[in-house]
Amino acid sequence: MPKTMRALVFHGGGQIGLDEVPLPKAGPSEAVVRVSLTTICGTDVHIMREEWPVARGRVLGHEAVGTIHELGQGIEGFQVGQRVLVPAITPCGSCFYCLKGQWAQCAGHDDRWVMGGGWRLGNSVDGCQAEYFRVPYAQANMAPIPDALSDRQVVLLADIASTGFSAAEKAGLGLGDTVAIFAQGPIGLCASMGARLKGAGLIIAVDSVPSRLEMARRLGADVALNFEAVDVVAEIRRLTQGRGVDVAIEALGSPATFSNGLKVLRPGGTLSSLGLYSHDLTIPPSDYVGGLGDQTIVNTLCPGGRQRMEALMRLVENRRIDLTPLLTHTFTMAQLPEAYDLFSQQLDGVLKVAVTP
Repeated sequence: MPKTMRALVFHGGGQIGLDEVPLPKAGPSEAVVRVSLTTICGTDVHIMREEWPVARGRVLGHEAVGTIHELGQGIEGFQVGQRVLVPAITPCGSCFYCLKGQWAQCAGHDDRWVMGGGWRLGNSVDGCQAEYFRVPYAQANMAPIPDALSDRQVVLLADIASTGFSAAEKAGLGLGDTVAIFAQGPIGLCASMGARLKGAGLIIAVDSVPSRLEMARRLGADVALNFEAVDVVAEIRRLTQGRGVDVAIEALGSPATFSNGLKVLRPGGTLSSLGLYSHDLTIPPSDYVGGLGDQTIVNTLCPGGRQRMEALMRLVENRRIDLTPLLTHTFTMAQLPEAYDLFSQQLDGVLKVAVTP
């Protein structure tokens, strides 16, 4: 058996590298998975740019499918060689937060919460942009993949789909509600899909990239607005009879899009924030209806765990959703630095990149 493997490692100072590192071993309640497909996420770019604090030497990545290579003590109902989807959020199931049903904020068996909560892979432990990775609390965080589904059909369920869908869920979006979704990158596009799944009556997608606006229409948006061509706030007000939307979703992490979300939100509406804000975020009183509008602001960390992944795979299996159009580029592990360049600079119409070992 090999003792080392290739992995994409964060070196600090905006530097990453494809390094040779020790092959992980499975401890109690853990498993080691051999990666068959992984991706790069916008959060990985934030880490590379030191806009999110991660220890130097950390293996990045938190979206992956693969086959079980090793099972640690206490793992039951799985077998070596089994194909599994592993979520970005890996709750333990027994800490204070998990027992409160707040799986994403999991503090682990020692009940010590850290920034990011249950987001461990590529954050507080080594991630999955590697040939192998270790799965914490594996019993609760490996979802068997139905034979009929391909790796490409399910890999994005690990994070961006679960995150995007959660925007509508957390906002309490109801049948027939109006929703405006600011930014149509991968997560924003998944938010558009989630709004459709929840039964929104009018879905308004906002971006400036024509190909992303076209993809938004393809995935469920009724109206696609280019903010470089129209006054988005005025147009959304017009489309909603001057009232504003029931739900605004901010999917970029920009103060400008957050502000616009508030400007188009009706009194009593909900702003659902998905962005990772690496800049100061202030709320002008005029955008916030003076604080007297009965508005709600919610944020969401990607729901994870085995049951969540199994539920999302049922949506794929029964053709409710198709995420494969979002995988616009494919690279090998050896090309990961090149893939980061393309993805971080948003070149060549990239949405998501698929990476194979």
